[in-house]
Amino acid sequence: MSCILAIETSTSTCSAALSVDGVVLFEKSSGDGPSHAALLGVYVEEAFSVLKRQALKPDAIAVSNGPGSYTGLRIGVSMAKGLCYGLGIPLLSIPTLKIMASGVAGRYAEAGGALYCPMLDARRMEVYAAIYDADLRLLRKTAADIVTADTYAPFLEKNILYFFGNGAAKCKEVIASPNARFMEDIHPLAVDMIPLAEEAFEGKQVEDLAYFEPFYLKEFTGTIAKNKLF
Repeated sequence: MSCILAIETSTSTCSAALSVDGVVLFEKSSGDGPSHAALLGVYVEEAFSVLKRQALKPDAIAVSNGPGSYTGLRIGVSMAKGLCYGLGIPLLSIPTLKIMASGVAGRYAEAGGALYCPMLDARRMEVYAAIYDADLRLLRKTAADIVTADTYAPFLEKNILYFFGNGAAKCKEVIASPNARFMEDIHPLAVDMIPLAEEAFEGKQVEDLAYFEPFYLKEFTGTIAKNKLF
């Protein structure tokens, strides 16, 4: 049996979720803005109350590893590391853009069989994006893209491609392909981390607590991220 607490704080949405063998026991989120420092501790405390009532303890903590807000990621990762150190359990890290793609794949049947392009907003017409297929296989690594009509043309030629995330709205007028679809109000959420965290836990894909750092938006420059990509 695997009991995992998931934490997601990479954007303006703060969330936490608790699962046992992939079944959600607790989930809480807020999109009211940068209030992670106040909210996350409350969510974690509520999750541990659920664990206590069911005489359970977490086997791992999962946290989003970016790209994302510097402050948001620091709050989430600090909480996750502290719990892992204190409880002596492993840390799992999940790419933010993959979390978003997982949410679309899990909740929107109309997107089945298409390709997914989660986007996080940067400045002007720049976004941080990756492309996944419907089985969440990575087709193009995370990159900092300056969006033009041709940026995603190779993927749009033969496929329906869904664009979503807080960087997608400003691309809507630029990407005119008939195969482009835009989804609104898609945010990275802890509850969407659960299947990914279960997979990482089963595969023993754990982080070194002493050295783990998330990937902040500021670390991506030019058109391709210089750091380790997802």
